[in-house]
Amino acid sequence: MKSLLITTLVSAAALAISHAAEIGKAASAFTLKNVKGESVSLADFKGKVVVLEWMNYDCPFVKKQYSSGNMPKLQKQYAEKGVVWLTINSSAEGKQGYYAAEAMAARSKEEGNAATHVLLDADGKVGKLYSAQVTPHMFIICSAGNLQYDGAIDSINSTDAADVAKADALFAKALDAVLAGSEVKDAKNKPYGCSVKYKE
Repeated sequence: MKSLLITTLVSAAALAISHAAEIGKAASAFTLKNVKGESVSLADFKGKVVVLEWMNYDCPFVKKQYSSGNMPKLQKQYAEKGVVWLTINSSAEGKQGYYAAEAMAARSKEEGNAATHVLLDADGKVGKLYSAQVTPHMFIICSAGNLQYDGAIDSINSTDAADVAKADALFAKALDAVLAGSEVKDAKNKPYGCSVKYKE
């Protein structure tokens, strides 16, 4: 009986994880500390459109988006439209892209990050909750709290900043659709980038 109970609990946990980030379903709640040491919860932004951007500044695919100015431009552009933008770093301590809070704040300023908050997820719990695979990996949550996009920033899988202008802006198109209350096309697609450097 005890063995059956454990198996059932493990199965339930696995099921919860597998459905944690499902398009059209309620986005999973979380709370993380920002670079200022403040607690930030998804619930704080009820009724708002929220973007989740998984980031690792030392990843060349992320460097492409920041060195070209594309990511900071999008962050500023959509902030003006009332979008809450949460940049999340799930790199574990000792792995590529990990910075303690103060150093992450300085690096974010250097990169021109204009997100609402830069959040630290060194234990990887929130990244795994959303099945964040790479950096960058983009998610959009609508004002009703449902996940509407899970995928790539754009269509060209490269580290060349010059490709940003040529690419199909998959994420930006999806965000425009969410803001307009329209159907999101290609709502779930394969993101490209560096693997998230999770804690082992």
